[in-house]
Amino acid sequence: MTQLLGEFDCKLDAKGRLMVPAALKKQLPNAENDGLIINRGFEKNLVIYPKNVWDAVVADLAKLNIYDQENRAFVRAFTRGATELSLDAAGRVLLPKSLVEYAGIGSDLVLACQLDRIEVWDKKSYEDIFDDVPANFANLAQKVMGGKKGGADGE
Repeated sequence: MTQLLGEFDCKLDAKGRLMVPAALKKQLPNAENDGLIINRGFEKNLVIYPKNVWDAVVADLAKLNIYDQENRAFVRAFTRGATELSLDAAGRVLLPKSLVEYAGIGSDLVLACQLDRIEVWDKKSYEDIFDDVPANFANLAQKVMGGKKGGADGE
C-alpha cells in the first residue's frame, strides 16, 4: 500500500502548473511512468491519486449496482473532472483549469498527504478547516477509533 507523508506549501505558476516538491516526488517513484490522476474531493478541494490507487478506487466503483440511481449519481459525481496528470521534464504538473476553479485554488496552495492520496487545497481554505478542529480532539479520536484495539500510543 502506498503511504504518503507530509504537507507541502506550493505555488501555481501563471500557466497553472504546480512544481511537485522533491520530498513528495521521492514518495511517488512510479509517477513519471505510471502517471497520476486528479479529481474533485469531497470538500472544496482536489485529490491526486497515484495511478495504482486510482485503479483500486475505480475497481470498487465498478462493483456498485449501476441499476441503482444513487450509485449512478455517486459514480458520476465522484469521477466528474477526473484527469490524468503527467510530470514534465521539470517535475511540474498542469492542473486542469476547471478543477482549480471548482476548488477555488489561487496561486498559493497546500498539498496534504492523506494515507495513499494527496489533497490539494487553496492555502487559506486549508488553514480555515483547522479552525474547525474539535476543541477536544481526544473525544473525536475515541468516537472514530474507539472500537479499535491498541492504538498508536499503545493504549
